[in-house]
Amino acid sequence: MTARTMRHRTRRLAAAGAALTVLGAVTACGADLGTADLPPTSGELVEQAMDEGEVHWEAAKPLKQMQPVIDLFEKKYPGIDVQYTEAKAPEQASRLSVEQAAGRVSIDVANAVGQTVVPSAKMADAIPWSAYGVAADNIFNKNFVYTWAAPKVWVYNTERVPSSDLPRTWDDLLDARWSGGAVAADSPAQFMAVWDLAPSMGQDKAVTWAEQFAARRPHYTPTVNEAEALIESGQVAIGTSLVNLVLQARAKGAPVAIAPLSPTSASEAYLYVPKGAPHPAAAALLTSFLSTEEAQRVLGKTYNSRIPSSTDCSDPDESPTLKAMCDAGLKWFPTPALGDYQRLSAFSVKAQKALGTDIS
Repeated sequence: MTARTMRHRTRRLAAAGAALTVLGAVTACGADLGTADLPPTSGELVEQAMDEGEVHWEAAKPLKQMQPVIDLFEKKYPGIDVQYTEAKAPEQASRLSVEQAAGRVSIDVANAVGQTVVPSAKMADAIPWSAYGVAADNIFNKNFVYTWAAPKVWVYNTERVPSSDLPRTWDDLLDARWSGGAVAADSPAQFMAVWDLAPSMGQDKAVTWAEQFAARRPHYTPTVNEAEALIESGQVAIGTSLVNLVLQARAKGAPVAIAPLSPTSASEAYLYVPKGAPHPAAAALLTSFLSTEEAQRVLGKTYNSRIPSSTDCSDPDESPTLKAMCDAGLKWFPTPALGDYQRLSAFSVKAQKALGTDIS
């Protein structure tokens, strides 16, 4: 990697880190927006949502993937217009915190994942999700609704790596055959979250592994999307990705597949209604709808549905994402409490330093 490329990558990663730094500062001094005045029953919620007539939803997914479930919602609730915007979680959370501090919120339904979960918890409104039909298992930290998963996986180029040579454990990646840029990994080190979540692994072992992995000179990328692109093109043999990315690529004919390298994390993604949302009833209605099995089946077709938070392959046909993980023989672990996300934020800094990326 040239010095110019390294500087460019560092600036991009620093910008992402700066967004989270600003977010932490702003959320500490936001305006008192109170709690939305919402009715106690689903029937009354629908009436109030109809009166509001619109809902503004932002998430880190392309509109094309969300359009089918938006169409389903608008068909079920005619008169409520869904306005969707694709926005990366850190940038969205940072902007939302500024809007809340100013008392002028523009987002009705927001997305929290990974390192944005902790700061988003301070911005989420208190919604009686159970009263609106959301199952208790899908309510996280009271105010979040678990809506889809983006499990982190290792993916390989099927034209470059025969199945007999695939790594099956994390230590297998330390073999000399994977040296010299043969492996792509995302610099933020989110792919290493499972080291903190799995009881048999742990942070001390993670640091040792990361230092040995770094010695193999992997090809670091700012995001998993860019790592996935290198795998698809064959520039690297194997790398970090997300299940939904590899399944989308396979559907388009790309020579990629999930490696049987385990364990990993469930990587739950949540939706929430921010304090001060301009259309809180429509927001609560849309979010609760997206949690239903009807909506989950539609989301599953674009690989954006939930999976069990812990390894469960008893019904692998439940969603394409779950089936892909079970077919690959993967084991995965949940992030069950807000404290786990707080700990993971600190762990990511330690992991990045061990990898030699240190972008936090």
